[in-house]
Amino acid sequence: MSESDWDTVTVLRKKAPKASTLKTETAVNQARRQGIPVETTQKYNAGTNKQHSATKNTAKLDRETDELRHKTVNASVAKLIMQGRQAKGLSQKDLATKICEKPQIVNDYEAGRGIPNNLILGKIERVIGMKLRGKDIGTPLVPPAKK
Repeated sequence: MSESDWDTVTVLRKKAPKASTLKTETAVNQARRQGIPVETTQKYNAGTNKQHSATKNTAKLDRETDELRHKTVNASVAKLIMQGRQAKGLSQKDLATKICEKPQIVNDYEAGRGIPNNLILGKIERVIGMKLRGKDIGTPLVPPAKK
């Protein structure tokens, strides 16, 4: 007949304990009682979500007296944008649509709150036909001569 053994015994074993249960205080004490070598170390900043240590130049930053801010559009440039837009008969929304920007950006530039961006200023220059950058601010924009 076949060689199968009907008297086989299956032994079910417990799963090994998880790492988190091995780190508990009771598990560490039990291992010490059994004479198993146990190494316990307290990790520095363990469990905190700090990714960077304090920078070395914090004292230099503390001594800094200047108030750090972004540069904003000059008031004269803001006034020129408003005058040029009104001379063309455009609303802020129309100007924003023509330069493919949000109306809030045009509003910020005209109020002097906008952060100067040469790309945006160049687009506004082309639409209103007035120089907003360089030495000759406020002069009519002359397109470059074609060869």
